Amino acid sequence: MTIFEELSEAIQEGDAERVAELVGRAIDEGIQAQDILDKGLLDGMNKLGVKFKNNEVFVPEVIIAARALNSGTTLLKAKLVEEGVKPIGKVVIATVAGDLHDIGKNLVKLMFEGAGFAVIDLGVDVSAEKIVDAVKENDPDIVALSALLTTTMIQQGNVITALQEAGIRDKVKVMVGGAPVTEDFANSIGADKYTSDAATAAEEAKAFFAV
Repeated sequence: MTIFEELSEAIQEGDAERVAELVGRAIDEGIQAQDILDKGLLDGMNKLGVKFKNNEVFVPEVIIAARALNSGTTLLKAKLVEEGVKPIGKVVIATVAGDLHDIGKNLVKLMFEGAGFAVIDLGVDVSAEKIVDAVKENDPDIVALSALLTTTMIQQGNVITALQEAGIRDKVKVMVGGAPVTEDFANSIGADKYTSDAATAAEEAKAFFAV
């Protein structure tokens, strides 16, 4: 088994101590940080994402794996900066105004980070104005909006309208999701993508960057 395969397996098992040990060993062996990240850490999260999508693992396993991933990326940070490695894209994520649910949003955030995105998390009950301000400030590639209530899903459309009025709608891809949200609703408000689960959200986000 290669060190990359060991890393991938350790991520899937959520073994943070083993991940840190393997990342340290890979650095000592002079392996490129990009390879450690892509072929080891992110490979593990991607494989876990597929298992999650297939109901082979559940939310607790994803959270534990994300902690293991963090233990590895923390060690890698300086080397990644030194090599000029950048995230594949930047995402602003939020649960829309009037909605205090964050489990779905947090899971999508973990999957985005596991796919190699930098994520700016605005939290819950976030107004359209605050999201617009965050887009102006952070220049993200994607805005991801969560809503768990039928009474708040309309706020996703309000965010898109606010982005249009601010003249920055064409600068970002807008992704929407949440229990009451459907593809028809997403199309009706002009969203770029609807996904029904966190693993698919990460896959579709990566697809925006496919050459």
